Amino acid sequence: MQPQPHQEVGFKFLLKLIRNYNTPAIGKSIWQIINTLLPYIGLWVAMAYLIQFSFLLIIPLIVLAAGFTARLFIIFHDCGHGAFFKSKIANDIVGVILGVLTFTPYHRWHHAHLIHHRTSGNLDKRGVGDVWTLTVEEFKELSPRKQRWYRVYRNPIIMFLVGAPLMFLVSNRFARKGFSRRERISVYLTNLGLLALFLGVSWLIGLKAFLLIQLGIIYFAAAAGVFLFYVQHQFPDVHWYRDDVWDYSTVAITGASYLKLPKVLQWFSGNIGFHHIHHLSSKIPNYKLERCHNENEAFHQLVPVTLMNSFHTLKLRLWDEQQQQLVSFRQAGV
Repeated sequence: MQPQPHQEVGFKFLLKLIRNYNTPAIGKSIWQIINTLLPYIGLWVAMAYLIQFSFLLIIPLIVLAAGFTARLFIIFHDCGHGAFFKSKIANDIVGVILGVLTFTPYHRWHHAHLIHHRTSGNLDKRGVGDVWTLTVEEFKELSPRKQRWYRVYRNPIIMFLVGAPLMFLVSNRFARKGFSRRERISVYLTNLGLLALFLGVSWLIGLKAFLLIQLGIIYFAAAAGVFLFYVQHQFPDVHWYRDDVWDYSTVAITGASYLKLPKVLQWFSGNIGFHHIHHLSSKIPNYKLERCHNENEAFHQLVPVTLMNSFHTLKLRLWDEQQQQLVSFRQAGV
């Protein structure tokens, strides 16, 4: 018997509890842009200079720049939720610009991401803005060829080290059937922005230097970003529900992890580890997520996913509806 979310925990009262955190602070938002974008640009300048002597000199800076790219993506993400500035125009302008720097079409990505928020943890509404996850029974019903394909897709090496960079570098470059006019324009404008960036920076530092630096940054940032997104919804204690019993507030708590990261990684990831808070209210700016969690005792009983045990989630591949948990292929007997 599938648990009834509203009977199991009943977190609707939290929606009122967190309303006071929904308003962005213009000073904090501007400061976050300054302390993220300026160091990112500074790292580019340093790498453009050092690469003249040796590529090895810039490898640590590439990794650091990837961290700042992840942080820029969180700001981009907040803009799409209307959480970074009170003004929609300001959110959109900053979001579009950061979409170029993070290789992500602003309006297209956020359309899919908003669907993710409305359907997260809903077994009957999978497929948009989430990690492809089958139930044990669905996997058993696949043909051998499709089972092999799913196994390849769920392999961590393929998902994070191959698929993630390809998604940002290649997949995001194309408009597809079913995209709205706004989404198509978003893809085209982002591509034009990337072309201008490509031509401008290549002219300044040379094509080879630009490609080595930019591809390195986006590779590490994409792998880390997709891993973070994965852990936020694929962890041992996650709960998913069928549509008839799905409840937004409950799934925000039981279907999104509290990822407790070391402080430096928490900073670079823009507090997105407090994902349970974010799913309760996407209007809360990233710089208020931790305070919201700390100031409300209702969240203190949550068991966090730590950086160390986050890697154990990588073996979880299927949802077992009988056991009501994610399981590995071996646990599923397949």
